[in-house]
Amino acid sequence: MTDKKATDATDTQQPDSTTPDSSPKKPAGWIKPLIEFGSLISFFIAFRIGGIYAATITFMVVHPLSMMAAKKFLGHIAKVQWFTLVIVLVMGGLTLYLQDETFVKMKLTVINSLFAAILLFGLLTGRLFFKSLMESALEMPDEGWRLITRNYIIFLALMAAVNELIWRNYSTEIWVNFKTFGYMGALLVFTIAQAPFLAKYLPTED
Repeated sequence: MTDKKATDATDTQQPDSTTPDSSPKKPAGWIKPLIEFGSLISFFIAFRIGGIYAATITFMVVHPLSMMAAKKFLGHIAKVQWFTLVIVLVMGGLTLYLQDETFVKMKLTVINSLFAAILLFGLLTGRLFFKSLMESALEMPDEGWRLITRNYIIFLALMAAVNELIWRNYSTEIWVNFKTFGYMGALLVFTIAQAPFLAKYLPTED
C-alpha cells in the first residue's frame, strides 16, 4: 500500500515538472519592433556610412531577413510585408541598375499610393480590406472599419504627396531624414489620433 501511494504521488507530480518545458514561449517584447523597424534603421545607418546606393542595397537585403525573423519569432509573415518586398526589389533594383536614386525615393510614394488605391477600391465596392488585415486584433462593426479605412486612405494619399514634395525639392539627406523620422513620426501621431474613433466602436468589457 505504501509503495502504491508513493507511485501515485510521483505520477501526480510529473506533469507539473514537465509543463513549463512544453509550454510555448512568447517572443521578447523588443523583437516585434526590431523586426518592423530594423530595415528602416539599417537603411539610415547605411546611408550615413556609404550613401544612398549602399543604403538601397542594405534595405533590399535586410527586408527579406526581417520577414524570415517574423516567421521564426512571431509565427507568421504579414501580407503587407510580401507586397512591400515586391516594391522594394523592383524600385531598389532599378535604382542600382540605372544608378538613379529617383526610383528609391519614389518607393514610398508608390507604396502609399497603391495601398490608398486598394483601400479606396475596396471601400467603393463594399470590401473592407483593412478589416481582413486587422480583424484578428480588433473587433468592430463594419461602420467603424469603414471610418478607419477612410482615414487611412486620406493619410496614405497625403504622405505620398508629401514624399513627392520633399524628394523633388530638397536634398537626399533631408529626404532620408524624412523617410526615417518624419514619416514614422507622422504615422505614430496619426495612429494615436485614431483612438477616439476606436473607443467609439470597440466593444467595452465589464
